[in-house]
Formats: sequence, C-alpha cells, structure tokens
Amino acid sequence: MNLRRGQVPAEIPTASMADVAFLLIIFFLVASFYSVTRGIQFSLPKHDQAALTSEPEAAVLIEIAADGALRVDRRPMRLEELQSYLGPKLERNPTKSVILQTSLDAPYFRMTDVFDELKLAGVSNLVIPTSTELLMYGLQPIR
Repeated sequence: MNLRRGQVPAEIPTASMADVAFLLIIFFLVASFYSVTRGIQFSLPKHDQAALTSEPEAAVLIEIAADGALRVDRRPMRLEELQSYLGPKLERNPTKSVILQTSLDAPYFRMTDVFDELKLAGVSNLVIPTSTELLMYGLQPIR
C-alpha cells in the first residue's frame, strides 16, 4: 500500500497579524488611560540661586517626623496652631520662606494636611530642600 504524504507549505500564515496588532494597540491605549495617577498636583521648583542664598534664621522650619509629629522652629506644635503661628510672621514679611522637611517614613496625609494649612495661611515661598540644601542650611535629615 502506497500512502502519499502531502507536502506542508513552508510559510507562516500572517493574514490575521494586522488584526492582532490593531487589537493590542487598542488594548494598551485603553489600559494606559487607567494607569494615570490622580493626586496632588504641584510642580517641582526650578533651581533658584536666590532661594539657596536665603538665610536659614529668616525662614520658618517645619519638620514632619516619621510618627507624624509636627515641629515648627524646633518646637512641637499641633497642626491647628500652625496658621496662628505663621500669621504674624507673614504680616511682617509676606515673602518669608517656609522650609518643609519631611521624614521619608512620615505618613503622606500629614504632609498634605500641612500643605493645606500653609495654603490657608497664605504662604507663597515654600522650600522643600534637597539633601544638598539640607547640608547648606546645616540641617540633618529626619529619621
């Protein structure tokens, strides 16, 4: 008995390749829409030499510790007292610098609460120092 073997063509069918590519493009476009993070919208400050040369004693230092404790000019303070503390200082000098130093382990909501209080107090010159600026101001990173 003689069986004939059929020859298998040596080409890959690519007729539906364009359809698959189109569907993948649509999938990633839709999936990327949902990955946009929603949160606080603020722009990072530009490098400003004038901000680097400001005197640290002329600024108000606000520290947020890892446990969420708030210290203003090295004194413990409650969040509710922040506006009344900053009010007289900002009346004398509306462009007074406020340095906000936050521990890496501090709760995120504490920083947003402080941002809200500073906005309500009318702070227009907020400095969030980098590690280089911390050294320049003579400050130590908060643990």
